[in-house]
Amino acid sequence: QVQLVESGGGLVQAGGSLRLSCVASGRTFSRYAMGWFRQAPGKEREFVAAMRWSGGLTRYADSVKGRFTISRDNAKNTLYLQMNSLKPEDTAVYYCAADEDPPIYPRADRSTYEYWGQGTQVTVSS
Repeated sequence: QVQLVESGGGLVQAGGSLRLSCVASGRTFSRYAMGWFRQAPGKEREFVAAMRWSGGLTRYADSVKGRFTISRDNAKNTLYLQMNSLKPEDTAVYYCAADEDPPIYPRADRSTYEYWGQGTQVTVSS
C-alpha cells in the first residue's frame, strides 16, 4: 500500500524559505511521477511542481518558477520541495502526490495522481 507522509511546513515571514519533505513507501517508485500540490482556504487544489522519480524532466507552475525546486533522494525514498522567496499568497496546505502511470513529461492535472499524502500547512506572514 502506497503511503506518502509530508513534513516541513510551518510559519515563515515573507521572503523566507522552507523545505518540505515527503517520505514515500509501499512501492518501488522508479516509474512514478511525483508532484506537489497546494490548497488555500476557499480555493481549489492547484499544481505546484512535479518530476519523474527516475529523474529528468521537471514541471513547475508559473507562479513558483524560479522560487521553488523539486527534487528527490532515492536512498531515503524522499521527495522535497525547496521553497525560497516565499510570499503570503503561497500560504496553503501542501500535498505530495504520486502518479503511477505518467507520461514522459510529468502532468499537472491532479486527477491523474492516484495517491496523496495528508498535507502540511505552510503559512507566510507579510
